[in-house]
Amino acid sequence: MSTTDSVKKLQPHWWRKTLAGGAGGFALALLIVGLFAWYGPGGIRAADKVQFNMWMITPLWMLIFSLTYLFRTGWRALLFMLVVNTVGWSVFLMLRGDLPA
Repeated sequence: MSTTDSVKKLQPHWWRKTLAGGAGGFALALLIVGLFAWYGPGGIRAADKVQFNMWMITPLWMLIFSLTYLFRTGWRALLFMLVVNTVGWSVFLMLRGDLPA
């Protein structure tokens, strides 16, 4: 058995990875910026924080989007984004008091 046979290769599931990075990555970027906005320095009412938060969504989204192509399969990327977003948004909404504990 050669070395290339024993190493698990990345699969080119472009459509699934793109969907995971596009939709799941955007939701995750919003979650990260939302957590910083509400619980970061100065809270939600800090001066100039709105502008900073707005500009941070795109770099975070593109970073997450590009990293989804490193998953071995598209299904793993979709499953990971689904689980991380579900857990993250649930915790965020419970911290804000929008969901019952």
